[in-house]
Amino acid sequence: MGSWPGPYLGDGNNVAVSLIHAAGLTGARLTLAGPSGYEPPARHVEIGRRLASASGGEIRLTNDPQEAVRGAEVVYTDVWASMGQEAEAGRRREVFSAYQVNARLMSLAPGAYFMHCLPAHRGEEVTDEVADSPRSVIFQQAENRIHAQNALMILLMA
Repeated sequence: MGSWPGPYLGDGNNVAVSLIHAAGLTGARLTLAGPSGYEPPARHVEIGRRLASASGGEIRLTNDPQEAVRGAEVVYTDVWASMGQEAEAGRRREVFSAYQVNARLMSLAPGAYFMHCLPAHRGEEVTDEVADSPRSVIFQQAENRIHAQNALMILLMA
């Protein structure tokens, strides 16, 4: 199928849902890879696919992190246990361990950048080696979020 601009690896949480909607609206191709039982809510996948069919994008799901990353331009992940899921953290570390973004996984996408919405749990969803690499754009991503949030506040206050 050729390279895909970017996969998201991990939990089907709010970040995954936002990426699904954004990809659907903008015509992007997005692969989401996570363990069975932790997929994004089906209704959001359906909405994203409906939007993508109109915009020329595509949303696909897989349980294979290598398949998702191979040839990607960007690799995105988020924490495995979000706020309110602390009691599940140990179990989630076991379930998601194959989805850790590490040097071996990034080697399948030699030119890919790494993204994370932060804060990251280093040693869990991402290794220090990847987070601190020249291919990591996590701090630029965080800075850009400041400007987007300021613009939203100005819009809402007007």
